[in-house]
Amino acid sequence: MTWTERVIVRGDVRLCCRDWGGSGPPVVLLHGLAGHAGEWDATARQLSTRYRVVAMDQRGHGASERRPRDLSRAAYVADVVAVVDQLDLRRPVLIGQSMGGNTAMLTAAAHPELISALVLVEAGPGGPNPNTPAEIGGWLDSWPMPFPSRETAVQFLGGGRVGEGWAAGLEERDGGWWPRFDRDVMVASLAENAQRSFWGEWAKVSCPTLAVMGQNGIIPPQEADGMLRQRPETVAVSIPGTGHDLHLEQPDVLQRLLSGFLAP
Repeated sequence: MTWTERVIVRGDVRLCCRDWGGSGPPVVLLHGLAGHAGEWDATARQLSTRYRVVAMDQRGHGASERRPRDLSRAAYVADVVAVVDQLDLRRPVLIGQSMGGNTAMLTAAAHPELISALVLVEAGPGGPNPNTPAEIGGWLDSWPMPFPSRETAVQFLGGGRVGEGWAAGLEERDGGWWPRFDRDVMVASLAENAQRSFWGEWAKVSCPTLAVMGQNGIIPPQEADGMLRQRPETVAVSIPGTGHDLHLEQPDVLQRLLSGFLAP
């Protein structure tokens, strides 16, 4: 099964989605910072045999609006609501990785009537860290722009499935391979996350929730423990031998977890 591009316009922002079709209950997939909808292709392809699957390029990323004026968490949430409304995705499951998981969590908290279930992949309420913008900026500055070849990009971005997943978000132009985002937009998108935590929003989530962590991911054990203390009904799983990009490293394992969680 292949996907069809859908374009949603909300105000002055153009949002592009990969619509995988399917006739079952709707699922919306949200990528992480500096990512793209294509990261979810393996997962979307399998899910679309039983669900109506849509993967978003979030604002500032991929084929969506590259330099939106509003980079607040609220703007990202409003984009999800617009996609759900305009594509008539009635009470979808939201599945998000990293920053996409944060967006999914905030959407579920703010719009409980809109969402049927939530899956967080290497994502949680977090906590303030004023060093985050500089750290993310430094990481992006380390990318050798442009990459001279796609193969070079794959190896630099982690190699194997992880590198392939990241490199799939690049575009070829002007004799090299370039990201489809701007550094300053990525850094600004994390401004709120660097200043505060979202434990209050986590407490407001009322739908069934699956939290999937990588054994070597970025979610501290104390944060995962706190999530379960606050919402003990949450289903939590750690996947051995995986890191932050577990959806790229072990898509088949993630798929099995999703199938069990989403089964009626």
